[in-house]
Amino acid sequence: MRGCSDKGIGYLRIMARHSAAPDRTSTLSYWLLVAFLTILWIAGGASRADVIGQTVVRFSAWSIIVLAILALPRVDWRVVREPAIILGLTSLVVALQLVPLPPSIWTDLPGRAIIAEAAVLTGTNQPWRPLSISPSGTSNALASLVVPAVVLLLAANLTREQHWRIAMLVLLMATAGAVVGVLQFSGANFENPLINTVPRAVSGNFANRNHIALLLAIGSVLALAWAFRPKSSPWKAGAAFGLLVIFILVTLASGSRSGAIVGLSAIVLTFIVFRAGVTRQLEAIPRKVAIPLVALAVALTIAAVWLSVSLDRAASIDRATMLQGDADLRLKIWPIVLDMIQRYFPLGTGFGTFDPVFRISEPDAILAPSYINLAHNDWLQILLEGGLISVALLGATLAWLIFGTFRLWYSDHGLSNSRILAKAGSIVIALVCAASITDYPARTPMLMALLALAAVWLVKDRSNNMNTSLIRSRMI
Repeated sequence: MRGCSDKGIGYLRIMARHSAAPDRTSTLSYWLLVAFLTILWIAGGASRADVIGQTVVRFSAWSIIVLAILALPRVDWRVVREPAIILGLTSLVVALQLVPLPPSIWTDLPGRAIIAEAAVLTGTNQPWRPLSISPSGTSNALASLVVPAVVLLLAANLTREQHWRIAMLVLLMATAGAVVGVLQFSGANFENPLINTVPRAVSGNFANRNHIALLLAIGSVLALAWAFRPKSSPWKAGAAFGLLVIFILVTLASGSRSGAIVGLSAIVLTFIVFRAGVTRQLEAIPRKVAIPLVALAVALTIAAVWLSVSLDRAASIDRATMLQGDADLRLKIWPIVLDMIQRYFPLGTGFGTFDPVFRISEPDAILAPSYINLAHNDWLQILLEGGLISVALLGATLAWLIFGTFRLWYSDHGLSNSRILAKAGSIVIALVCAASITDYPARTPMLMALLALAAVWLVKDRSNNMNTSLIRSRMI
């Protein structure tokens, strides 16, 4: 019995590293992650490969990796096993697309005939080429994966309380992004030299207004999760409500139609998931005060939105009501992309190759002074660039996410702090997946990092529960 007790105490010590007792590893990892997320907020708001911010982000990422190798005594990879495996397999798939192939194989790949003709016309021998039609684009895609790798490396070592502090940092960054958006809306000339900002656009610290809208939606989820934590005071609910109103108004002013839908979905879904916390907060207030208070909150939100619309400040609603037939370029692009998927299936064109590949198939009817560099639907673009193997990897990832989310939402472990953060992480992943239907948020370093962080929150709660069960079994 004593041996079993000693084993139980040993497991308790392991659990302590991830609960309330930060050590050197967790403390250093925490501050490195804070620094990295801050750099991403400043320089990681664009997806284009040629912006200066990409250099800043990747140099910072590799510097942190080197520092972590030299300074961190350990990395608890088991805590983030599934996200790390998914990231590793993704990196392997992208790397394999850069392996040179002999002409006898490369020329027989689907869709390569037009490129093979270049050597014929110039009278030269066919060179060895990789599967990727644009190796530079695929190399850039592979290099971009260092961002989620750093997040997994650092987040694996954090305690539960440190994860909550990171979540509050993300909420603070969403609030700061909203402030920048308000300044842009007021006419302030805010230009970030590290990203490709659009003049007079309300896009916060991003190059794309859809991305600031998604960040505000994520901020809404974290604000409500913070407000409905166990033993949370009512004033936090009031502060969260105030942030929600600000996020909604900035989203409407941004002109992002998909962002308005994603933001509303985020708020509704979070209220549904955390309904027990909402009920607990309301029960702490006398009934004769709670009912008028809820009615007042709803009325103020509706009034703020109505005022924004009536004063012609809700660009998102204006753009939605003006959408007619084929006015949206996306509706013209997607049929072409579907045709391209069939042409290059089952091997795809290589990740990061959409721009040059689309120019081969681009019809004259949509030619314009500006160019189309992405499909504005990441689900279709992954199919085009990754082929059948990416479909298999994506399907396995979605199956894991759906199973993990279902088990998390319908388990009976109550609403601990780690479980609330895990549920918030599952909602954040769902929002990024939904936003990817009409955009490409996960190709932006900042949102790529938040997606990896949300995956860590999702598996962190499961590992805590498994460790707790293991401790109990060892101690019996």
